Amino acid sequence: MFSILIPTLNNLDYLKLCLRSLKKNSKYDHEIIIHVNEKHEDTINFLKNENYKYSCTSYNAGICEGVNSAAKLSTKQYILYAHDDFYFCPDWDIVLFNELINLKHNFFYLSGTMIQNGQVELDCGDNIKNFNEKKLLSQYKNIKYYDFQGSTWAPHLIHKDLWTKVGGFSEEFFPGTGSDPDLNMKLWYEGVRIFKGLQHCKVYHFGSIVTRQKEKKFNTITESGSKGSKLFLVKWGFSIKFFKKHFLKSDIRFTGPLKEPSKNFEYYFDLLICKFYYFYLKIFFKS
Repeated sequence: MFSILIPTLNNLDYLKLCLRSLKKNSKYDHEIIIHVNEKHEDTINFLKNENYKYSCTSYNAGICEGVNSAAKLSTKQYILYAHDDFYFCPDWDIVLFNELINLKHNFFYLSGTMIQNGQVELDCGDNIKNFNEKKLLSQYKNIKYYDFQGSTWAPHLIHKDLWTKVGGFSEEFFPGTGSDPDLNMKLWYEGVRIFKGLQHCKVYHFGSIVTRQKEKKFNTITESGSKGSKLFLVKWGFSIKFFKKHFLKSDIRFTGPLKEPSKNFEYYFDLLICKFYYFYLKIFFKS
């Protein structure tokens, strides 16, 4: 069904939980491909013993290069990108499959709804040691939300042809922050107008504690103020915040395909602020 791409960095316990949730809670048979950063032997031995596909680098390639490497091994029509600290809830793939049937075309970017560190709250533990799987499985269906415009960034699903056409993730966004909106921007220029988060495709998220290990000189934890946000602004001429607000209409209830941004006073005022910061970065920011 899907090629599920998961980058990992010395995080075997969480990865095992993620893979167990996929095995336990998936209806369809998926191709799972792991990218192992820094070639951790314990992780590689586990993947070999369990017959998982994997790519690896001897260094920390980060999310972008790691996922791109894993994608080269993909044999399915659809690419699903996930973190290794996800727990996939039951029906996650049924929801995506049903959405694909309704769409009847490949120009889309679909994503799920993240529990705890995402759109909705349900405290089932903040780490693998206190994770309450029983509570999650008994209560996740009771969480009220809605299908929304924009994206959670991950998990996301796109057609492999579209992924290949835009070149996957842009690897200059190492280790990963800013790469998701950059991918969305590339898809926008290819004509994609369906950016949809699905309320019933749920994953529990422990908080990106894994592959986004930061270099000392940059704050790569958050989107705002990160190296990735600066790269995005210099590349596209406006900020991630601007893109989410005026293009993706992020987090409002999904009503259908997006349209070109309304060129009103608020649009131009926000764009002017972006341009001031853009020229500042062009002078002072060194990637």
